[in-house]
Amino acid sequence: MKTRASYLTKLTLGLLAAGSLAACNQNKSGSSSGSSTPPPANTAVVYVNQDSLLVKYDYAKDMRKRLEDKGAAAKNDVGAKQQAFQREVAEYQKSQNSISANEKSLTEARLNREGQELQQYQQNAGAQLQNDQADESKKLLDKIYAFTKQYAKDNGYKVVLTFQSNNTNLLYADPSLDITGDFVKKINDAYAKEKK
Repeated sequence: MKTRASYLTKLTLGLLAAGSLAACNQNKSGSSSGSSTPPPANTAVVYVNQDSLLVKYDYAKDMRKRLEDKGAAAKNDVGAKQQAFQREVAEYQKSQNSISANEKSLTEARLNREGQELQQYQQNAGAQLQNDQADESKKLLDKIYAFTKQYAKDNGYKVVLTFQSNNTNLLYADPSLDITGDFVKKINDAYAKEKK
């Protein structure tokens, strides 16, 4: 039972840590913030710093907040159920010497069943949280892809790459090709309009 509760805690803390790590990486590298003006339209290939995008994109911030809230609610819900079950077990242990063998057998069977149900509930809560995270991540990627397609078309870019601090796929990119600042501003503007 403790394993499942700690799993939910670790998952929630992992989401918080990922956001914090991305924020730290963003602050360490001055070139990762991107220029506020995009390169000329005749530039065919540009890139967006993914770390900065995920830290500064308001939809991503809102998504993290939703997932943190869901994780905290699930943790609290599971914790409350665990505490109630533990109280019930403690009450049984106090009274087991004063009840009949038949009552004892029935109570132990019921507690065993409730313990299994609680364990199943914890597993379902963890699975639901994972599903929510996967759904939210897909929505985030879909929004970024759709916006990137229009952004590239509007600016005449043929290729928009992503760059990530610890990613070895991109060894070097000229900082003048970094469109992160303009990209984040415009994707946040689009999201602000969408929220209204």
